[in-house]
Amino acid sequence: MALDRQAAFSGTEAPPEHLLLNASSLAAYLADKIDDLGSDFRIEKFKGGQSNPTYKLSGAVSTYVLRRRPPGKLLPSAHAIDREFRVMKAVGERGIPVPKTYLYCADESVIGSAFYIVGYNAGQVYWNADIPGMQPEGRSRIYDDMNARLAQIHSLDYTEAKLADLGRVGGYVARNLARWSKVYQDSELVSIPDMDWLITHLPDMLPKTERVTLVHGDFGLYNLIIEPDRPAIAAILDWEMATLGDPLIDLAHNVRAWWEVPDPVHGAATSLRGMDLGRLGIPTMDEYIDEYCRRTNLSEMPHRRFYLGYAQFRNAAMVQGILKRAAVGSASGRAAVHRQERVFAIAALARATLEGRDI
Repeated sequence: MALDRQAAFSGTEAPPEHLLLNASSLAAYLADKIDDLGSDFRIEKFKGGQSNPTYKLSGAVSTYVLRRRPPGKLLPSAHAIDREFRVMKAVGERGIPVPKTYLYCADESVIGSAFYIVGYNAGQVYWNADIPGMQPEGRSRIYDDMNARLAQIHSLDYTEAKLADLGRVGGYVARNLARWSKVYQDSELVSIPDMDWLITHLPDMLPKTERVTLVHGDFGLYNLIIEPDRPAIAAILDWEMATLGDPLIDLAHNVRAWWEVPDPVHGAATSLRGMDLGRLGIPTMDEYIDEYCRRTNLSEMPHRRFYLGYAQFRNAAMVQGILKRAAVGSASGRAAVHRQERVFAIAALARATLEGRDI
């Protein structure tokens, strides 16, 4: 039976034992910092996501969101919530919709790990790319707003936003490739020959030039809160991988739903493959990419096959990382929905894309 992604990932639940918060310690710490939360607030964990556990703090007057680093042994440089908080504060002050930032706490004695507090945005996160139940016009507006917001992020003056030190300028694609190759190798549970092929051959395929902008790192429909009363983005979430880099990597990852390998049995993936996009009101991948290029003054997406193939490789590495965290018990979701077979399938797709084959 296929997983109902919307039901599985929407809303809140009681935190599992290993992710419980020390409510009294947290209340004491926040007492003189968040005036309208009070000391008797309800703590629930958001269901969605597998990386940084995120909680809803509901007080008598107001509601806030707490996001923390997960407990347990972590991969180096992973779960960078301090970086995420800093970027959200900067971009939010410059018109990009994000949750309102309040405070960052590096003191692990409060709840056992670093955390931050942001405002709560009412609305809906859609976990299925075809947005079931919405009218075609609404889908069109959401996809157009997503496209426009990605272009807005990539057009931000990161120096003026005081983010010039967020990452090294130049060489991002090579560094990103090296990082995700290591993430995969550190997370490897079984041998996957196509991943070995990709790690060997991708360095020889790197574009000789690259643009540098602020990049989100995991921009997709599943990281957007849509306003409750109209099809528009209320807030963009999950900025932990934001840095200065090549915006075409962001774009190639953003169009994931069009190239994603479907998983109709387990529901781990949300894919638009085989759907009647015109009837749904969703643009084709070509139309979406063309509109992004128009908004960012590009005549076309250069090195398109490389960027799509690399995004597929990176996605396979991400899934492998989730599988490894589930294996060692540090995944924030109560049950990991991904299967090892998915990494095999995504790796095969990436290799086929880079070799000019269709699968």
